[in-house]
Amino acid sequence: MKVIVIAEAGVNHNGNLKIAKKLVDVAKLARADYVKFQSFSHNKLVTNKAAKANYQKSNSNRSETQSEMLKKLELSIKEHSKLINYCKKKKIKFLSTAFDIDNLKFLIKNKIDFIKIPSGEITNLPLLKYISTKNKKILLSTGASTLKEIEKALKILKKNKKKNITVLQCNSAYPTPIKDLNLNILKTFRKKFNCNIGISDHSLSIIAPSCAVALGATIVEKHFTLNRKMRGPDHKSSLEPKELAKMIDNIREIEVALGNSKKIVTKSEKKNRKIIRKSLVASKNIYKGQKFTIKNIIPKRPSGGISPMNIEKVLGKIAKKDFKSDEIIKL
Repeated sequence: MKVIVIAEAGVNHNGNLKIAKKLVDVAKLARADYVKFQSFSHNKLVTNKAAKANYQKSNSNRSETQSEMLKKLELSIKEHSKLINYCKKKKIKFLSTAFDIDNLKFLIKNKIDFIKIPSGEITNLPLLKYISTKNKKILLSTGASTLKEIEKALKILKKNKKKNITVLQCNSAYPTPIKDLNLNILKTFRKKFNCNIGISDHSLSIIAPSCAVALGATIVEKHFTLNRKMRGPDHKSSLEPKELAKMIDNIREIEVALGNSKKIVTKSEKKNRKIIRKSLVASKNIYKGQKFTIKNIIPKRPSGGISPMNIEKVLGKIAKKDFKSDEIIKL
C-alpha cells in the first residue's frame, strides 16, 4: 500500500488566501498526496484571555493573546471554498483539520477523505462523539497524550461502528527535538490498538518520516512553509519547499527499498551470482591418479564448477586427469 503523504500547510498562509494558494502549488510540486490546512473559529477555539505558547510568542507579536493571533490566521468559509476549488484545479487533494463541530460539518459537506483529529482535541468528548457517528476514515494525532487517553478516545470513536482509524505518533513541541520523536512507539500502537499507524512530525528532520515508514507508517504528515523566516507561529517548525520535496523523495525511495517479505534472487543480482560464488579448484598441480584432499583443492571464484558445499563428496576421490593450479575441478 502506498504511503499517503500529507503536506501540512496549517496556518502558514498567515490568513492570506494568495499565500495559501502558493502553499498548494508547493505541495503539488513536491508530489504530496494531500495539502492540509486548519479550519477553526478563534472565538470557539480559545478564550479571549488565553495565553500563547512560548513557540507562538517567539515568532509573532508577544503582547497579543492567542485569540488575537488566531483571528488573523482564520480563513473564512468563502476562502475555504476558493481554496478547495484551487486544489481541484491543481489536481491535489484538499484536507483540513477542524477544531469544532461546525467547521467539521463544513468539511464533511465538502467530501474530505479523512477526518483529522488534532492532538489538542483528543479529550474533546463532544467532538469525538460527533465524529463517531460519521462514516469517515479518521486520523488521530496523539501529541502530549498517554496510552490511556488514546485508548479512551479510540473507544469513543468506535462506539457506533467499526472505524478505519490511523493512530499518528505526534509530539506537541514546535519544533520537536529529535530525541523526543520516539518512532518506536509506532510498534506499540499497532500491537496494542490493532490499527493503521502513521506520524504527524513536527521536527525539522527530513529523514525521520522515512524511518517511520520503515516501521510501518502508512501516513506521514509534515508541516511546510514558503520560508521559515516568515512571521507566524508555525513557520520555524516547518520545512521549506526544497526540504519538503526531498522528504517525499526519501519516502518514495524507502517504499521501493522495503520491497516485500519474500527472499528471492532478483533480476539485478542474477548476473553477479556466478561471479561472487565459488567452485572447487586445484590449489596446486594435481596429476591423474592422485586423490583429492584439502591440501590440493580450494574454493575460489567464479562459480560454475563443483560447489564448495559438495567438497565432502569430492575429498578422497581419484583424479581422472591432470589439473593445473587454479583449474576448476571436474570429476
